[in-house]
Amino acid sequence: MQRAPWWRIGWRNLGRNRRRTVLTAMGLAVGYCSVVFMVGWAGGITAELVENATGLVSGQIEIHDAGYRPDRSLYDTIGGRDGADFESLLATITRDSAVVAAAPRVFAGGLVSSGEATSAGILMGVAPRRETVVSRFLDPLVSGRLPEPGANEVVIGEEMARQLGVAEGGEVVVVGSAADGSMANDLYTVAGMFRTGLAEFDAATLVMPIGDLQTLLVLDPARIHEIAVATGDPATATTTAARLAGALGAEARGLDVAPWPELNPVLSEYVSLADSMYWIFIVIIFAVASFGIANTMLMATFERRREFAVLLALGATPASVVASVLGEAVAIGAVSVAVGAALILPPMAWLHAAPLNLDWLYGNVTLQGALLTPSLRIEPNIPAWTWATVGLVLTALLAALYPAVRAARVPPADTLSGV
Repeated sequence: MQRAPWWRIGWRNLGRNRRRTVLTAMGLAVGYCSVVFMVGWAGGITAELVENATGLVSGQIEIHDAGYRPDRSLYDTIGGRDGADFESLLATITRDSAVVAAAPRVFAGGLVSSGEATSAGILMGVAPRRETVVSRFLDPLVSGRLPEPGANEVVIGEEMARQLGVAEGGEVVVVGSAADGSMANDLYTVAGMFRTGLAEFDAATLVMPIGDLQTLLVLDPARIHEIAVATGDPATATTTAARLAGALGAEARGLDVAPWPELNPVLSEYVSLADSMYWIFIVIIFAVASFGIANTMLMATFERRREFAVLLALGATPASVVASVLGEAVAIGAVSVAVGAALILPPMAWLHAAPLNLDWLYGNVTLQGALLTPSLRIEPNIPAWTWATVGLVLTALLAALYPAVRAARVPPADTLSGV
């Protein structure tokens, strides 16, 4: 018997029972849409979580003295007690193509008082104009403006302001320990207030210009504790940190160049766990869809028993019968992918460009130390979507395998005789 194009026969067989073919293809298409949508939405949630965790305050990379973490001693500044030319360091860092901006910081612990109210907190010295490019917590402010260098002005968290009973334009006393062992204290005017949504941070953080904090702490202007680095994509932080370590000569200078997965390992593990959930979506949804395919192919092969018997009687091999049934399954899978892609890609492109805000439904959520505003945001995940496409076709093939084998085992004589 002449060899037949079994894939073409399988394609034409879709028209034998169009209603059943449409229902089966739509069922698979809905499963495909569900997988693609859930993977995209999970990616959007993860991306927003990482962006908020790294972009709100910390930055995607932090550079410290090698001994600074985890104790964060006042004396462990970059370059040691002699300090460093941090402007030169910033210039080297910002030359990297993946770096958006970098900003120096100084930290200390202290007490903040207003009237009879006192709050313990973190004193953070920043370069205000640089800081607003690296992080978002100072832009925009809830009220007021950024502090001016040399004017003894600060900005504080809205929750700290509430606890101290101080408003914009009010005064606070800041007390701490200076680097020379003396008591550091001074009076500052509240120039503005910020709100991150993280209650602990808003209640315990006071920010002032970096030079003012160095003066308060009796730190040399060349001594800083940290350089925060913002990258265009948080996913590139690890590779960018490795490049920066080489460019800065980190090992020779005693620097620690740490990307966010190292700084926040719990968040990194959460992201890895979320990524692994993609495969669970794919397996569960397509496992359910396989029953629909199997049922359709069993019905189709049962109705065509006489046809298969004639083919076998005329010399067709069992392998060719299996090929025709599997060809039909692949054709259904291809149609399902095409229909599913046509249905899901336009709304996903829209939700990627303009995510729907769901805070009216859930409100803001704090997760892994990051503020998450629930939204229907879709992030492209080409590898997962490619595997979803392959998975759908494989599901169709595997589900049709048993019906195909049964069709190939039809006894021609008994079937044609009506037995």
